[in-house]
Amino acid sequence: MGFFVQLTEAIAERQSLLMTGLDPNPEMLQSWAQRRGMGNRSFLSQARHWIKAVVEETSPHVCAIKASLGFYQALGPLGLELLLEVRDLVPRELPLIIDAKHGDLNSSTALAHYLFRDLGVDAVTLSPLAGQDIAAPFLLYRDKAVVITCRSSNPAAKKIQYHPNEGDPLFLQIVRESQLWGTPDQVLLEVGTSDPKVLSQVRQAAPERVLMLRSIWSEEERVDGLLEAGLSDSADGLLIPMPQNLLVDDDLAEQAAALKGRINRRRQSWLDQHPPGEADRCELWLARPEVEESSQTDPLDALIVDLFDIGCLLFGEYVQASGAVFNYYIDLRQIISDPNLFHRVLHGYASLMEDLTFERIAGIPYGALPTATGLALQLHKPLIYPRKEVKAHGARRLIEGDFQEGDPVVVVDDILISGGSVLEGIAKLERSGLIVKDVVVFIDHGGQRDRSARERLHAKGYQVHAVMDIERITRALLASGRLTDEQAKVLG
Repeated sequence: MGFFVQLTEAIAERQSLLMTGLDPNPEMLQSWAQRRGMGNRSFLSQARHWIKAVVEETSPHVCAIKASLGFYQALGPLGLELLLEVRDLVPRELPLIIDAKHGDLNSSTALAHYLFRDLGVDAVTLSPLAGQDIAAPFLLYRDKAVVITCRSSNPAAKKIQYHPNEGDPLFLQIVRESQLWGTPDQVLLEVGTSDPKVLSQVRQAAPERVLMLRSIWSEEERVDGLLEAGLSDSADGLLIPMPQNLLVDDDLAEQAAALKGRINRRRQSWLDQHPPGEADRCELWLARPEVEESSQTDPLDALIVDLFDIGCLLFGEYVQASGAVFNYYIDLRQIISDPNLFHRVLHGYASLMEDLTFERIAGIPYGALPTATGLALQLHKPLIYPRKEVKAHGARRLIEGDFQEGDPVVVVDDILISGGSVLEGIAKLERSGLIVKDVVVFIDHGGQRDRSARERLHAKGYQVHAVMDIERITRALLASGRLTDEQAKVLG
């Protein structure tokens, strides 16, 4: 059972969005131990008894349990043994999340193995500043999940988290970027805030993600506002930590049950007010800034800017493969050396291919072969490709890869200019008995201005799907200040 299924089943079975934090804080445990006549025992003994009591009393009322790795590491080898006891105490049907805030690339593979295989936890929190590479070793475990910390509740973090400005703060850029690292069932987001307005910003930027709150209980009356701001369309998608002060109360089980009931009543009220089929809920009850969309708030526009910044768009006189001379040149080959950028490009392709019918992906050599390979791995579809030239030795294949006559194939290319290379590749595919209906490209050179290549393909029965065109590129680069008006005229 994967993490996401485990979590959703726990939410449904226990009818709860609550999460227990097992953080043996010495200051918090002192009064708890004294009330139970354990004031003279070692801290390790106090922590062991407290953890057992909290798990037993809250498990019927929560959907997940989270343990902060730092508290256990601070106790030395005995603390890590205590963490093993935590694993044994937490019911297997409840997800166990390790709050590590890990951000070191060098130790990621080893930590992923320790947490997911040796310790047997179900998810881990990560710091995002190292980029997608920090998550990759953990995402190799398909039944586990990562929780990306996108915002801290620490007031001193504001100068960093709201850079460069409050209109487009860094923490929202992290929210947008980290969603490209994995699917909603693998990548969650941790949000440190007690401000419903902040939470609503994150929910708008990540409508499909599970959000995990922390440190929200500065004022209990804010719970309703946080629920209003953070619930998903189905009135879930939000993990709410039990207030730390409740975890040392004598009536913990009753307090947990009461809080769960309060939250569920608010969830039901929200569902009653927003029945399925209504308009976008964000427009109904979340604060939405009345600003014009910019390249900084659209993931595709942000991708265009990044492609420009690494030199994928060049100015000058360039001869294209078709023989035409343009005042610019688009070179996407550099993206294969930037894993993060490459993944975002693949995401753009994949979003167009979701509703297409195909059994195999055919990449047009040579420029589109890396992209087609990445898509085959991401979409779990076999890859084939028509050879540019047939070898005079060996098997002399026209099409490389395994296929059967009659297989439907989607053709993938990087840039559509004249359509000649695509048609040449399709001809080889069809001569081999394959069926082609759709062509997916990253950039349509003609766009709305010159549809000759698209119409040429359409006339032969092929549908063209493009992630972007030159007009979209021009608008994004102008808005971001990357192009002057003169350069924009060259593209336009």
